[in-house]
Amino acid sequence: MSERLSESPEKAGRGIGRYALAIVPLAIFLVIAGTAGKMLYDQDFNGKSTTEIPSALIGTKAPDLDLPVLEGAQVPALTSKVVAGKLTLVNVFASWCVPCRQEHPILKELAKDPRLTVVAINYKDTSENALKFLGELGNPYSAIGVDPNGKAAIDWGVYGIPESYLVDADGTIVYKRVGPFDALSLEKGLYPAIEKALAKG
Repeated sequence: MSERLSESPEKAGRGIGRYALAIVPLAIFLVIAGTAGKMLYDQDFNGKSTTEIPSALIGTKAPDLDLPVLEGAQVPALTSKVVAGKLTLVNVFASWCVPCRQEHPILKELAKDPRLTVVAINYKDTSENALKFLGELGNPYSAIGVDPNGKAAIDWGVYGIPESYLVDADGTIVYKRVGPFDALSLEKGLYPAIEKALAKG
């Protein structure tokens, strides 16, 4: 009479451990693929931009502004008094920033909108280079403050430039855009935020 030998508990445990180790990379891959798929779905079907990064400052009062003037720009310094009571787009730019150059024509168009005041923080730049940039491309800003050390940018939670913040007439940040504006981000992001801020009153 033959007797069937059963596996030892140690061997069985090792077998289960191997299966678990094989499943872990697969699970990680599925999580990454699912996240990427959702981002692409949101971008293609819901109009959400992958460059619109949530900010902890949205819904809070904008940091105080008291930045030095960009000498030679023929516009005032960027201070809280200049933008008080106005729906304001605060754009962070620099002459060395290639995407800033790409979005500049859009900012010039936005500056023509009578509902909106477009102002700028000139980030870690030299005045000479900033003036050359504006001289070549035009100046859409009604006020510019220089931020040579990036201190104001830290206060605003700047992630990367260009970066823009829509601040309502009460001084509350209601929208943030990381990266250059394009047609989709205007249609799905900025314009609805402007309408909502104006409706609020």
